[in-house]
Amino acid sequence: MAQAVEEWYKQMPIITRSYLTAAVVTTIGCSLDIISPYHLYLNPKLVVKQYQFWRLITNFLYFRKMDLDFLFHMFFLARYCKLLEENSFRGRTADFFYMLFFGASVLTAIVLIGGMIPYVSESFAKIIFLSNSLTFMMVYVWSKQNPFIHMSFLGLFTFTAAYLPWVLLGFSILVGASAWVDLLGMIAGHAYYFLEDVYPQMTGRRPLRTPAFIKALFADEAVVVARPANVRFAPPPVDEMKYDNEEHAPSENLKDYMVQGQGNM
Repeated sequence: MAQAVEEWYKQMPIITRSYLTAAVVTTIGCSLDIISPYHLYLNPKLVVKQYQFWRLITNFLYFRKMDLDFLFHMFFLARYCKLLEENSFRGRTADFFYMLFFGASVLTAIVLIGGMIPYVSESFAKIIFLSNSLTFMMVYVWSKQNPFIHMSFLGLFTFTAAYLPWVLLGFSILVGASAWVDLLGMIAGHAYYFLEDVYPQMTGRRPLRTPAFIKALFADEAVVVARPANVRFAPPPVDEMKYDNEEHAPSENLKDYMVQGQGNM
């Protein structure tokens, strides 16, 4: 059993494995009082006035108490983050990282701006951890990119993946969880989906181009094509090197001709 879990963990793509590990370690550390959640939550005043910039990242790593809700979100994080990275973003690790960065930035901006709007500021002030919202964003993006996959909710009814975010939102409301968390994830996910998939088809322009410095961090490995050893390329027969048109005459240096010929293979 332990070996199977280890193999499953090792087979995860790099971003999914890193995020899942950071989330589990952070949440366990808080549960054991090794880390204090008060040093992790999103606090705009502490970020701006005391330069505690790490809070912009750590609030996405803590998933609250180690309970059924934690296991529920770890399942969705491991499943849909992995599905996106292995399928939609296969071979595009930098683009996948940029998607998460974009989603985290949108979620942070919504909470900061919402905290300044009358009548709703109190609701946004209660949102101090955005980890669940970022997970929900990944679920939303996956559902948009795979809308026709058939799914089942607890074996009670079936539906297509396009309705998965709404089913999960309804479930959160039924169990008494805050709907704001899921709605924020849906907003961030739809913003990414529109700018990445819909808007380019409408205008031919792609606003969400991954910056060069992020691509440099996740540079793709060069593809090496092996050539059989001890292969010799014989020069073409002399008769085939005669041309009626001087414009197409071969080089007088046969070695140069052979090098030019091999370069086009």
